[in-house]
Amino acid sequence: MRLFAAVLPPDDVLQDLADAVAPLRELPAGQRLRWTAPAGWHLTLAFYGEVDEERLPALRERLARAAAHTEPFALSLAGAGQFGRGRAVWAGVQGDVRDLGFLASRAEAAARRAGLRMDEHRRYRPHLSLARSGRGAPPPDVRPVLEALDGYRGRTWPVEELALVHSRLPRSGVPGEQPRYETAARWRLGASG
Repeated sequence: MRLFAAVLPPDDVLQDLADAVAPLRELPAGQRLRWTAPAGWHLTLAFYGEVDEERLPALRERLARAAAHTEPFALSLAGAGQFGRGRAVWAGVQGDVRDLGFLASRAEAAARRAGLRMDEHRRYRPHLSLARSGRGAPPPDVRPVLEALDGYRGRTWPVEELALVHSRLPRSGVPGEQPRYETAARWRLGASG
């Protein structure tokens, strides 16, 4: 089972961002990007990859503890950036980003304590992936997309849950097909017991 830990923004927050992103798809650079579907938008905390069924109970227990030891905090989506000179475009995060980083560290530590092999620890960079450049083609100049999103500021929302998400990769081979994400478990932040 391919899993990751995430914060799932509320539907209205995602819809507001989707409304801001929609016209960008028509820009010349936007037409050369593969845009992710709003239904799959999330803030990844820790990516676990394939997790054996026998490790799942320990991972769930450790994530429950991580959530219990993290008080709710506030975030908003704001601005944009890129990875790999246009290979990926993302929306940025504002607010209690330090607390989000603590939750990401706890989600990663939970996996290690549950016996999952994790890649080398990297500094957490909170973002919400919006689009990627096509495979095999040089990435487009995404500056017009980034400039259009530079002033974007979504509403602030309280982060009150940690989610474990099951990622199902596309198998049909149909161009443009996207992964499907299913929430496998949720834990309230700051909840004891």
